[in-house]
Amino acid sequence: MKIKLHLVIVIALFMSVNTNAAEQEDSSMSSSQYKPTAEQMIFDGLIYRPLSLAGTLIGTGLFIVTLPFSLIGGNADVAAERLVKEPASATFDRCLGCQPDYSSHNSR
Repeated sequence: MKIKLHLVIVIALFMSVNTNAAEQEDSSMSSSQYKPTAEQMIFDGLIYRPLSLAGTLIGTGLFIVTLPFSLIGGNADVAAERLVKEPASATFDRCLGCQPDYSSHNSR
């Protein structure tokens, strides 16, 4: 158990160093030009994608449960966007190792 915990901590620290270095690079690079490192791909495939898939499933369930209230409140489209579409997009629509772009979502 301690070995697994240490491994997760090392991977997380390593990924934060790589992420910080990538953020310091030219931010004008488009997503099609971005080439993630092997470490970012491993972290994404083994940790982030499964968690993102779980978030998609949980969000879908919450959307279904709260749909009557969302319809009454008139915000079913916003609830669908936040609870289903965003997590699904983070899980299935981006390249392996690429970070999801939440900057466009923060402006809403």
